[in-house]
Amino acid sequence: MGFGVYKIKQNKNFEKTINEAIQAGYRHFDTARIYGNEEALGNAIRNSGIAREDFFLTSKVWTTDLGYEGTLRAFEKSCRRLNTTYLDMYLIHFAGPGFVDSWRALEKLYTEGKIKVIGVANFEIEHFEQLKKQTKIMPMINQIETHPRFQQQRLREYMSQHQILHEAWGPLGQANKSLLENVTLQTIASRHQKTVGQIILRWHLYRDTIVIPNSSNPRRIKENIDVFDFNLSEEELEQIALLDTGKRYAVNPKGLQVNPIYVGLTKLFLK
Repeated sequence: MGFGVYKIKQNKNFEKTINEAIQAGYRHFDTARIYGNEEALGNAIRNSGIAREDFFLTSKVWTTDLGYEGTLRAFEKSCRRLNTTYLDMYLIHFAGPGFVDSWRALEKLYTEGKIKVIGVANFEIEHFEQLKKQTKIMPMINQIETHPRFQQQRLREYMSQHQILHEAWGPLGQANKSLLENVTLQTIASRHQKTVGQIILRWHLYRDTIVIPNSSNPRRIKENIDVFDFNLSEEELEQIALLDTGKRYAVNPKGLQVNPIYVGLTKLFLK
């Protein structure tokens, strides 16, 4: 169970949100260069009074930094912003042009002990097959959109066969109203006296999926980690399995990998 900081702005309330999460019991924090809040996260952790070694920090190399040298530079910059000499996990954010060379850079950093876990995000089977042919180490984890309406079963099976861990971003469907108001999920939640969000997170954990829900609401921060005091029945798990539509709520990452307009806007945003 981790805590995502996507869309949590780097302002005076950021450290308060991170403190709420730490007090609730979170130690795994997931950020990325593109989120623009690595420095704020690093400051919050430094000011927490808890040893750096007790945290598990994840960041990601963005598309505009792909390539061998670019990835090495991006890693060092992320470490400086996070006020750390190493990362627990570092991911390639998207399989954009140059991702194979970026992966070779991650292999180097891993063998040097600067990263404990190397992985990817938003990768499909074709990208793994390419890495399998051209690199030495397969990714240890893939962070992908996953929720009851988009369960990623085919990709999960491939990842399981290759011992690649599954991490879900948007595990609550990015608070999609139709998902949170789903009758099946509401019925299960009522039965356990839990929220629909808690039912969904428990379902992810039953599937051995790592989850990184995010929120700035103190109540929801506590709710999201309070999912270990109840069990879902086989029947309930089967009911949730039937909710899969195979359709994403977010943009297909394939469209972001090569779209020149998107990359151009990203470069402008990151200046």
